Amino acid sequence: MKTLILGIGNLLWADEGFGIRCVEALDARYHFKDSDNVEIMDGGTQGIYLVHHVQDADNLIVFDAIDYGLEPGEIKVIKDDAVPNFMGAKKISLHQTGFQEVLSTARLMDSYPSNIVLIGVQPELIEDFGGSLHPKVSAQIDPCIQIALNTLTEWGIEAIPREIVSETLVQPELNRHVYETQRPSESEANRMGDDRILSSNKFTLREKPLHEGISNIKSVPIDSRKLFED
Repeated sequence: MKTLILGIGNLLWADEGFGIRCVEALDARYHFKDSDNVEIMDGGTQGIYLVHHVQDADNLIVFDAIDYGLEPGEIKVIKDDAVPNFMGAKKISLHQTGFQEVLSTARLMDSYPSNIVLIGVQPELIEDFGGSLHPKVSAQIDPCIQIALNTLTEWGIEAIPREIVSETLVQPELNRHVYETQRPSESEANRMGDDRILSSNKFTLREKPLHEGISNIKSVPIDSRKLFED
């Protein structure tokens, strides 16, 4: 029985990184007795590219931040056939649409996990570029990990605490401590987009010159090796 523990989301947009921070913490603290059949994965925003991983799984746990319309930081656990419905209930980002497609594709190809558990938390703030988790959301990492551990126990999977904390799941630059302590100030990096670029007269958009005899279209060169005549 293959078990996939998946975190999805985007670390660069504050509370939307919740799912990734959950799998990061889980991997840092635990390993598994049947390690060959249990995989912890940072799914990021890969969307449909995760489908073959989901198809290979008999058991699937997903951590994510989803707008349920609840109080910030509130946890909601969804299981099995109810999961695709809640993934699309109220989208807060593109990666949720992608993961709905992953589940739908896996089902259409008759390679669907027997057990699915979605462990979601209500985000407080998404529109904070370069931001990390807000306190109410961050406080739910440990409770959500415990929900996952309890679920794994029900599935007969034993998690073993690590003697030494491992921090290798995400890239070193995105490690939570490094990411939070080295964030530039708001004057150096605007939270909603860099005004130094957006308002600068040095950066302009211009139309590409059209070929003679062609008008009212926008084109890009696709024959980079010049295999065909104009």
